[in-house]
Amino acid sequence: MRHGEVANPDGILYGRLAGYHLSDLGRRMADRVAEHLASRDVTYVCASPLERAQETATPIAKAHGLDIATDARLIEAGNVFQGKTFGVGDGALRRPGNWRHVYNPFRPSWGEAYVDQVVRMMGALDAAKDKARGHEAVLVSHQLPIWIVRSYVERRRLWHDPRKRQCTLASLTSFTYQGDTIVSVGYSEPARDLVPPHLLAGARPVKGKGKAFGA
Repeated sequence: MRHGEVANPDGILYGRLAGYHLSDLGRRMADRVAEHLASRDVTYVCASPLERAQETATPIAKAHGLDIATDARLIEAGNVFQGKTFGVGDGALRRPGNWRHVYNPFRPSWGEAYVDQVVRMMGALDAAKDKARGHEAVLVSHQLPIWIVRSYVERRRLWHDPRKRQCTLASLTSFTYQGDTIVSVGYSEPARDLVPPHLLAGARPVKGKGKAFGA
């Protein structure tokens, strides 16, 4: 699961910074997904160590009488632009100081390598599969790592257009195992009606909005 909306009025790419919590709307998203999953056979709930992921996992764990486990492998991707505004229409790519970080979109040169994200996310998935073997697990992570591990499992190239990620706020990307092998991938948006239109998967970017799209 991707976490819910974050309170971020300044449009900062907050990355792995501490102190960024769910907004009121984000908490509603988390509650909605908890209701959606209430009847599921969930026996393990785990989250990234960042506040927004822990807060998203809280109502899900509570609904199933579980404690939240924490796995650092679920954390947001590292990004050199963390703490800055960097998004559609803000002129970030016209700043010479940024050019040295954006020369290679295939790695990517501005942050944690896609391959490294695959390795850690697959490790987190495998650990959860073992913890909940025969049942279901919910892992709360962040948009880019979720999209990258899904792309890997579905045998797509890892480099991509960030605007085309199918990983809306509070969405569920589901991996079904048969034994130790992933046999299918699913995607759903239980809180879709709560997501601002410009943040839905596939929406056209709006100048001045959605600056921290990699969160």
